[in-house]
Amino acid sequence: MAQVEATTERIIPADAETVFDALADYAGTRAKVLPEHFSEYEVREGGDGEGTLVHWKLQATSKRIRDCLLEVTEPTDGELVEKDRNSSMVTTWRVTPAGEGQSRVVVTTVWNGAGGIGGFFEKTFAPKGLARIYDALLANLAAHVARG
Repeated sequence: MAQVEATTERIIPADAETVFDALADYAGTRAKVLPEHFSEYEVREGGDGEGTLVHWKLQATSKRIRDCLLEVTEPTDGELVEKDRNSSMVTTWRVTPAGEGQSRVVVTTVWNGAGGIGGFFEKTFAPKGLARIYDALLANLAAHVARG
């Protein structure tokens, strides 16, 4: 069983604090910037960064739907970590300054992949699909923070 990793990054035309606060706002902003791949979004505890428990279903493909229940932590400044209670999936969001009035957001998701031929296809195709989903989320986030 190999670890599978998907990483996406984007420069967003807003300062790092604004972008991080928007990402950490599970009770408000996050629900507004999720692309159509997410459904049944629900904040179950907290709602702002550390201590949040959030649920959603992620439809990665027409046949693959993950039921996610995520615990949110903030291990360091500018970092959100979402650990799925239902699987080995962990998503880390890092927001850092990237020049005047800009920030870089890097999102990395890792999980334990399947073995055998299924694992080969998962390791080959899943990272690209997940990267597209998170790229859409980051594009929505950029548009949201640009509106202020």
